[in-house]
Amino acid sequence: MKASLNWLKQYIDLSDFSADQISEMLTDLGLEVEGMEAFESIKGGLEGVVVGEVKTCISHPNADKLSLTTVDVGTGELLSIVCGAPNVAAGQKVLVATVGTTLYPVSGDEFFIKESKIRGELSQGMICAQDELGLGEDHSGIMVLPADTPVGMAGSDYLKIERDVVYEIGLTPNRSDATNHIGIARDLAATLIINQDKNAKVNWPEIESFKVANHDLPIDVKVENTEACPRYSGVCIKGVKVGDSPEWLRNRLNAIGVRPINNIVDITNFVLHEMGQPLHAFDYDQISGNKVIVKTLPQGAKFLALDETEKELLDTDLMICDGDSKGMCIGGVFGGLNSGVTDSTTNIFLESAHFDPIYIRKSKTHHNLHTDAAFVFEKGSDPNITLTALKRAVLLIQELAGGEIASEVVDLYPNPVQPISIDVTYKNINRLIGIEIAPDTVHKILTAMEMEIADKSDVGFTVKVPTNKADVLREADIIEEVLRVYGLNNVPMPSQIRSSMVIGEKPDPIVVRNMIADLLTSKGCNEMMALSLSESKYFESLLPIPKEALVFINNTSNVQLDVMRPSMLFSGLEAVVRNQNRQNPDVKLYEFGKTYKNKVENKFDETQHLTLFITGSRYPENWHQKEVDTDYFTLKAFVETILNRLGANKYQETALGEHEVFGYGMHFHRGDQSLVEFGMVKPSILKKMDIKNPVYYADFNWDNVLKAIKKVSTRFAELNRYPGTRRDLALVVGQAIQFNEIAAIARKTDKKLLTGVNLFDVFEDAEKLGEGKKSYAVSFDFEDNEKTISDKAVDKIMQKLIQEYENKLGAVIRR
Repeated sequence: MKASLNWLKQYIDLSDFSADQISEMLTDLGLEVEGMEAFESIKGGLEGVVVGEVKTCISHPNADKLSLTTVDVGTGELLSIVCGAPNVAAGQKVLVATVGTTLYPVSGDEFFIKESKIRGELSQGMICAQDELGLGEDHSGIMVLPADTPVGMAGSDYLKIERDVVYEIGLTPNRSDATNHIGIARDLAATLIINQDKNAKVNWPEIESFKVANHDLPIDVKVENTEACPRYSGVCIKGVKVGDSPEWLRNRLNAIGVRPINNIVDITNFVLHEMGQPLHAFDYDQISGNKVIVKTLPQGAKFLALDETEKELLDTDLMICDGDSKGMCIGGVFGGLNSGVTDSTTNIFLESAHFDPIYIRKSKTHHNLHTDAAFVFEKGSDPNITLTALKRAVLLIQELAGGEIASEVVDLYPNPVQPISIDVTYKNINRLIGIEIAPDTVHKILTAMEMEIADKSDVGFTVKVPTNKADVLREADIIEEVLRVYGLNNVPMPSQIRSSMVIGEKPDPIVVRNMIADLLTSKGCNEMMALSLSESKYFESLLPIPKEALVFINNTSNVQLDVMRPSMLFSGLEAVVRNQNRQNPDVKLYEFGKTYKNKVENKFDETQHLTLFITGSRYPENWHQKEVDTDYFTLKAFVETILNRLGANKYQETALGEHEVFGYGMHFHRGDQSLVEFGMVKPSILKKMDIKNPVYYADFNWDNVLKAIKKVSTRFAELNRYPGTRRDLALVVGQAIQFNEIAAIARKTDKKLLTGVNLFDVFEDAEKLGEGKKSYAVSFDFEDNEKTISDKAVDKIMQKLIQEYENKLGAVIRR
């Protein structure tokens, strides 16, 4: 959120401190200042613009619509300026942009004023119109100032430009009390009292002059859902004049990034950011039956919103309805198209209510309406400030838009919220903060924060928490409040560091994970970290999983992400889609994460995984290498590299048949213990995810992989000093025979001299080989660690291999 320094100074004296010092104080108070920026009511601050007097004005000799002028800007020398305005004349006081000035017009790009020749005549500046200075839309002619305006006066001084400093505060979810300028000022007052020894206090706006004038605008209010709306206040105002807001109000709103609309709406926004109480102004004459009903409507009811979109309502959307039960506003979230204030509005009903944060959060999230009012309500507004804010806004409306208070104040508050009492002990304060703070200091801090202390004893005390602090509910919260003002920087670092010995697992899972992450990164992969949350729709249609196996959550922040992911597939595919939509089709991603399933009631299964996703080109584009697409074997090489690096070499290989994820692929396992499944993702899934290129996916059961390598140890051996040899065989076998069967037979046939089996060619031709046949070209590597291996020994092994292949696989050796 944004906070204006000038605005803060309306409520607390900060004259002794610089903007940087105030920034440090805010950050120390837990209101972290993430950035500071200068604000000027006119962009550029009119730097270089001065008041000038037109001394002479004649027609331009080479252009009918231009004039040649000489202008005195107080420097002692007259400036020659070519002007195109039809109203320029000698004797006028005008605003002149001198050479070197940058102007920021209302429309169009900024432009730099330089000395130039226009149609052959020298121009040493520019006499400005309103829109050229960024003051308004008028471009009918130059601005003519009063005759007594001093020549040479800075334009910024003449127009009284306001300069401000705006703080960007990273407001944490627990700071419902600091969503507004007075809330921030109350925090600053506390730290000035405690840490600066100042007699600081917060100056609240005056509301004592609020007075009902008549009862010309009767209003009947009924709250049907008091759970969603614990308090509803309002009042009617007659005879207002809707128009532009004064400059001071526009400046306040512009500084914090709120666009001024009209004086009525601007006042409601002003009070929201001043006191933290959202308000809503209705056109009284559009309220059917002069009746307001606060209730929920049936599921699926329609509502025409202020942005001209039709919303389909939930049965939990709290609606502000008229006498015909027609929705005028989603309470605390968004207004309706036909009930709001317009230029023709003369009578208004002003609402100031307190809504339940859960209802607001659900409506805001479901309809994707992230308004300032919803931001405050979902954190928890103060139910006991509605009347104060209402009266403040009414008095501002009377000041800026006229009108009379034409009804009694409605205030429906059946169950008033009282400050909660929390018991606090000095022992716990000192234990949690880490140092001993004197009880008197604790009491002084809490008193400075407007918390009432009662029932003091030698052990502790009871504190009453103001209702503006919705998240202060426990003793630890009170201690945090004390620490914020006392100052975290005042807590010394401990002089000793204590640690305990911990016996870790072998192998260390973190070390193994980092080793594989480094390996994959070195091979051109990027690590991704997706949310553990996913959308249930994926597991209803794309990858059907029984509903009872899904772990549903009540995610009010994003209702679409409603389950803990039972598969990591869609996390990666969403990343592929995101890259594809940003013209990056070549993707190699890996992710370490968990999946979650509901095994039986209240018992959940969490499994660690490593996933790989590759798609697009195998190598980055370059001039000396042809573009090659990734394929199944690219992925298989990654999978085998990972397992080889971990020493998990002994596993069975099973081709995947009908599978819910893979069009084709392979399963590496040890008996019934799955290590990894990998292959090409089904085109049907990719099509529904709107992915154009094939995607190859590997899913490691990381828990099982870690179990498989527990007994693996690294072994080293010296290089063989004796040369080895290689033999090749071409085997014609049935289409169903896999290479891993050939390799397995070879390893069983000889375990002493055979050191490697490799497939280097596959040939398929029904005319030459026969129907249903294929030819594998296989190489065999042999070594003997004790002597140079002989051809006789190798021939003997090759004969055994040929016999085994003929007998077990029905292979035919191609000669």
